[in-house]
Amino acid sequence: MSEPIDLSKLEKKLIIRNVEEKDIDKIAELSRICFPNMEPWTREQLQSHIEIFPEGQFCVEYDGTIIGAASSLIIDFTEYEDKHTFDEITDDGYITNHDPEGTHLYGISIMVHPDYRRLHIGTRIYEARKDLVRRLNLKGFLVGGRIPNYHNYSDQMSAAEYVRQVIQQKVYDPVLSFQLLNDFKLKRVNPNYLSDDAASQKYAVLLEWSNVDYIPRSKRLYLRAFPVRICTVQYMLKKINSFEEFAAQCEYYVDVAALDESDFVVFPETITLHLLSFLGEKVPGKQVRRLADFTEDYIELFRTLAVKYNVNIIGGSHFVEENELIYNVSYLFRRDGTIDRQYKLHITPDERKWWAVQPGNELKVFDTDCGKIAILICYDIQFPELCRQAVDRGARILFSPFCTDDRQGYLRVRYCAQSRAVENEVYTVISGTAGNLTHVPRVDTMYSQSGIFSPSDFPFPRDGIVGECGANIETVVIGEVDLEILRRNRVTGTVTHLKDRRRDLYRITEGPAARERHLTEMR
Repeated sequence: MSEPIDLSKLEKKLIIRNVEEKDIDKIAELSRICFPNMEPWTREQLQSHIEIFPEGQFCVEYDGTIIGAASSLIIDFTEYEDKHTFDEITDDGYITNHDPEGTHLYGISIMVHPDYRRLHIGTRIYEARKDLVRRLNLKGFLVGGRIPNYHNYSDQMSAAEYVRQVIQQKVYDPVLSFQLLNDFKLKRVNPNYLSDDAASQKYAVLLEWSNVDYIPRSKRLYLRAFPVRICTVQYMLKKINSFEEFAAQCEYYVDVAALDESDFVVFPETITLHLLSFLGEKVPGKQVRRLADFTEDYIELFRTLAVKYNVNIIGGSHFVEENELIYNVSYLFRRDGTIDRQYKLHITPDERKWWAVQPGNELKVFDTDCGKIAILICYDIQFPELCRQAVDRGARILFSPFCTDDRQGYLRVRYCAQSRAVENEVYTVISGTAGNLTHVPRVDTMYSQSGIFSPSDFPFPRDGIVGECGANIETVVIGEVDLEILRRNRVTGTVTHLKDRRRDLYRITEGPAARERHLTEMR
């Protein structure tokens, strides 16, 4: 008698799911197969998609193989002209213009491997995206659809006439006919939509599927405001005799921030140098290792304060020892009790010489209850490529704890922070140390003037300064920034730096360390 058939060996499971980082290279290759005469997706673009709007990126896995994929973003369609281009609606393919408060889902790509085009994969993907529209309560689903058979008729009729004949089913187009079958309605025909789409003669049709379940949220299309209140601390070094005294000084500043209902409080770089006041260690290389012994105490202190005072804390930075190496690490302590960290990526000559500090290898963008942020420790803010990567991944506020011992060092941090605010259309925050420890070697006299900076345009404060401390005194400055004003200004500002970038001339790509990290994660 034969054994029962193992049905699992006969199964070929089809799964529609959100794209994950491990899928990126496979989807990039799929785009090359599906669109052989057009520019394929790059790893950087696909990485940007899943970091900015992971819920809108779908793939189809059949028997363990990626056979289909689709990308999308949310937009407020009133902010775009009907005759837009692909590059305009996708911010050159990176979807950094994704608007979580927008009105429509916009589909920017759908592809199915040629060997699997009789399995209704495209319809399944469209249904998944329609479900997303319903779940997010969006008004509808827009697509800029290709008309790839038009090149066969372009010498006989206009693009508009070709589209009319497809709608009347006198002519068949593999893309438009399929989209009409999926209940999309024609809005208009757009010329010069995709510059490399020779088959469509650069035309596309703007189509819309309306969500009949949509419930209007408000008569206003815009949020009135998305205020975020920030307290940046100008921390004074002075003699203390215990960790408890250090903790008391930190708690004082957190209390001040909480009394004014701040969303963030920011401390300076290497704040725990203050502990050297009572440790008695004079050899620089040993100083940082003694400080590393306080890592768990430092983390527990700020984690407790964040929850107790209901405020997100950028805990300056602290020296950490890992595998006998020293790193300069900034921690984010969220008010819900969760913790993240950012390693300093660019190490100054003095840090290498005296403390043997090692660089980190990963830039992180953090989710918070006030949107996405990034932490760029002191020297890191002076590298515009790094800040641009953070902004492309959705960061709207860049925090830069710093520690400088003279005016020119401070001005490098300040000028670069203000430049990053202008060129990236973000808010930047710097927090520095004042005072000195005269009895501790290598803890020099500090120079600082902490501040909060904005872009330079009419909706923002004069001189692009939300608030700033007096120089070299113990104090805080509290200012309120508005992420909704920032969002609007990126679209309608006097100048629009992010929209106007010339990616045909330059772009920032990931280096070998980031690519190796992605490969390791996929393994």
